[in-house]
Amino acid sequence: MAAPKHVPVNPVDRPRAYSSPDFVPAPWRNERKASITGRQPRAERLGHPGPDQGYVLSLAERMRPRVKVTSGESVDDAIQGCIGIALRRASVYGRAPVIHDLDIAFTMWGFFLDAPPADLVAARKQLFEGVSNVVHHYVEARQLVDMVPDSTMRMTPEMVRKSMPNSWRALTGA
Repeated sequence: MAAPKHVPVNPVDRPRAYSSPDFVPAPWRNERKASITGRQPRAERLGHPGPDQGYVLSLAERMRPRVKVTSGESVDDAIQGCIGIALRRASVYGRAPVIHDLDIAFTMWGFFLDAPPADLVAARKQLFEGVSNVVHHYVEARQLVDMVPDSTMRMTPEMVRKSMPNSWRALTGA
């Protein structure tokens, strides 16, 4: 590599060249017993893994003031149910959750509407009841997430907004 002009160089010095080390170590191998060697397992109630999923909790708290529920519904249940849907959408794209994932989840269930249809509210009350207590209602939360069609997961937030509230059944799979 050439030296800057301000560095004194003796004209009789020999140029240096790269030489390999005498010993080349063996390549690294993953030989840990607990390492996953194949693909992520897929089966009922295993969820949808993705990177940095805990970030969705921070995003959900930012959206809490916008969530509108009727009497008999809980904001915590709405948030927990929509978190699962948002995480599934993020994992479809193989990335961490972003605000648009939650926006789609809340929009498809009408939690941003001032006056949601009565049949949508009735379905929400039944499906979201107790979901915030994940320890006791994990199965219900998984069913809520798994019922949403894959086609909805691939929609943009604008497409979901335009479809609401008329086609909420098609969006949610209910």
